[in-house]
Amino acid sequence: MSEWTFEPGHTAAEFCARHMMVTYVRGHFKNVHGKLTFDPTRPQDSRVEVRIDAASIWTGEPQRDAHLRSADFLAVEQYPEITFTGDRVEVVGDTDFIVTGPLTIRGVTRDASLKVRYLGQWETPWWEDGVDKGPKTRAGFLAETTINRHDFGVSWNSVLDRGGVVVGNEVAITIDAEAILERA
Repeated sequence: MSEWTFEPGHTAAEFCARHMMVTYVRGHFKNVHGKLTFDPTRPQDSRVEVRIDAASIWTGEPQRDAHLRSADFLAVEQYPEITFTGDRVEVVGDTDFIVTGPLTIRGVTRDASLKVRYLGQWETPWWEDGVDKGPKTRAGFLAETTINRHDFGVSWNSVLDRGGVVVGNEVAITIDAEAILERA
């Protein structure tokens, strides 16, 4: 099995949640780190560890971002990281897998299953200080899941007229990951 690390400059986690009963709010975390054990010929033996800097949340609206960092939502001062360890892999297609393992948000851990698509790998340049020190082998992955935020203690809400709520319970998560081969 080869060992890979996520390249933070090209890896991001995005979320999408219902807002005010009529639209969706999207945001992302850019400071995503992790490592992966993966061989495309033996994907069932893979393992992934991901760490997300919770304070790096960005929706494009500074006041909303501050509220999302607060104790009402992610409580980033007390719980600075969101983590996932995918330690069970089910192969469901040539390049498609279900990766399951513990997801921790706000200090609460629940199993989560991510639909993962392997996007392939390629030999690429590796630029440092204006010099190509490559080639490096890169691999791409797209992972998606939906969680109920209440399962992780993220329960703030406000009731609207006629029984609606400000924030929906379901949160769709998409992770775009670019991994760099460290050891074959």
